[in-house]
Amino acid sequence: MTTGRIDDLLSPELLSGTAAFVTGGGSGINLAIAHGLASVGADLMICGRTRSRLDAAADELSAHGGRVLTAVADVRDAEALTVAITTAVERFGRLDSVIAGAAGNFFAPAETISPNGFRTVIDIDLLGSFNTARAAFEHLRNSRGSILFLSAGQAYLPFANQSHVGAAKAGIDNLMANLAFEWGRFGIRANSIVPGPIRGTEGMRRLAQPTGEEVWTDAVPLGRLGEAAEVAAMAVVLSSPLASYVTGARVVVDGGLGLSGLGAISRAVAGPVSGTPGDDRRTAAR
Repeated sequence: MTTGRIDDLLSPELLSGTAAFVTGGGSGINLAIAHGLASVGADLMICGRTRSRLDAAADELSAHGGRVLTAVADVRDAEALTVAITTAVERFGRLDSVIAGAAGNFFAPAETISPNGFRTVIDIDLLGSFNTARAAFEHLRNSRGSILFLSAGQAYLPFANQSHVGAAKAGIDNLMANLAFEWGRFGIRANSIVPGPIRGTEGMRRLAQPTGEEVWTDAVPLGRLGEAAEVAAMAVVLSSPLASYVTGARVVVDGGLGLSGLGAISRAVAGPVSGTPGDDRRTAAR
């Protein structure tokens, strides 16, 4: 899978005739998921805050042959998100799959994070996920579709300098479970996917910067970093009829990293204790 294509493993017609909406779809794992969905036949709208990034991503995605739309919208803006999703439904005639992947992050010890910095991550990750689900609800009810949330290992394994992210992602997993429970009667499935350390992503670059990648590969039972295409493959399956009886699940794609915990990596990332709370030698949120 690390060198193969999703449509080599799954039918390129698997999602033909369906439409998907991906937040944060202009880059990283979310763009990889968009590629996966497009490669098996889905029409796509990708949403993000940066027009140039969305346009570049759309050029890539159009190579799969399906229809690709873009929308500049911040997931914290419920009205803008509703307009984007409504536009996608008007153009495609339906909405079957939603990927709530937009996220914010920075690297800081809890004692240096400002309330505004903490709230920003909660707003983008958790509130943005709710806004996405709420805006898509009626359309997913019509198609008996699915929504997939992007979670993280920090949701259930404490990790140095990531308290804000852990809180936001734990909230996302709980939101997912509640929506799976409440919206199952409408035929809507809700699940979370939990990527581990994925090569080439901005998140991995930040997390590996204090330690080097070798610390991570040593900690992963499979002995390597993951590839974005491996997360995308699982996202495609969860968004497809192959997972028609799967809802309320948190699917971990981390090479087994969570099995041994993150203590050693977390200690390496945190480094030696120095200074006092608020010490300007540490990186603080703004």
